[in-house]
Amino acid sequence: AGLLSALTGCDSGFGQATARHLDTMGFRVFASVLDPQGPGAQELRRSCSPRLTLLQMDLTKSEDIQRVLQHVQANTNSTGLWGLVNNAGFNDTIADAELSPLGKFRTCMEVNFFGSLELTKGLLPLLRSAGGRIVTVSSPAGDLPFPCLAAYGASKAALSLLMDTFRSELQPWGVKVSLILPGYYKTGCSFRASSATALGMVATLWLLGSGCLPQELLQDYGEDYVEEINRQFIQFMKVAVEDLSAVVNSITDGLLAANPAVRYYPGQGLGLMYFIHRYLPYFVRDLFLKGFFINPKLPRALR
Repeated sequence: AGLLSALTGCDSGFGQATARHLDTMGFRVFASVLDPQGPGAQELRRSCSPRLTLLQMDLTKSEDIQRVLQHVQANTNSTGLWGLVNNAGFNDTIADAELSPLGKFRTCMEVNFFGSLELTKGLLPLLRSAGGRIVTVSSPAGDLPFPCLAAYGASKAALSLLMDTFRSELQPWGVKVSLILPGYYKTGCSFRASSATALGMVATLWLLGSGCLPQELLQDYGEDYVEEINRQFIQFMKVAVEDLSAVVNSITDGLLAANPAVRYYPGQGLGLMYFIHRYLPYFVRDLFLKGFFINPKLPRALR
């Protein structure tokens, strides 16, 4: 009890549920939120003990990260920091890589990779002095080429590799590093849109909107191609799992188990997915991912 942990992305989803869970276990939690006045932050204030500290942080802003680092350092210097949970994630694009603007790739990298890197590096002296834990929520999309998730998947691939490297480098210091690769959950935080439908409409609008895409690209693929991707994504989100407890339990195990796993796979169907990925031909895997997630129709130019 009384162990200190810092969590990012606590506005909703895994971060919020984990902050609440660790608080009930007696942890002193520093929970970062994007919007301290938002419903997620209000909910944490209402349901958690006074031990929980809410900190505003946008992972794309270095000054925000530095402010959080200073606050955590000031409050943990004597004890060190037992756990860091890198959970904040961002994606707002469901489209082929060719149809996704470069800026969308950059934003995903800024939040999911560079923000987590800067925060982790900043907290490492405290984590090393406590011989603590780093638990990072990545995604199977960083291991497998999900259709229409290139921007998000590439940033998660970079994050997973970074954490694997930290794991081997920090071994001599007694700091253990775990990755969480969840199946599909309704988290509300992977997508900064009020719902899958809103995201679908937003994505469709900017793809079809004036000037977002070169006209000839739109001609080659066709509006109906983009609309079909979004229709399938909305369908997929309807079957996403609402009970986040398997993920919260994996994060908690990563923080508290004597020998935490290197990778946790909470969620349905992941074992099969990774089995296909490792042992069967690529075309089988690609068919499986399309069947499981999104299977775009043929682009207009090829029909």
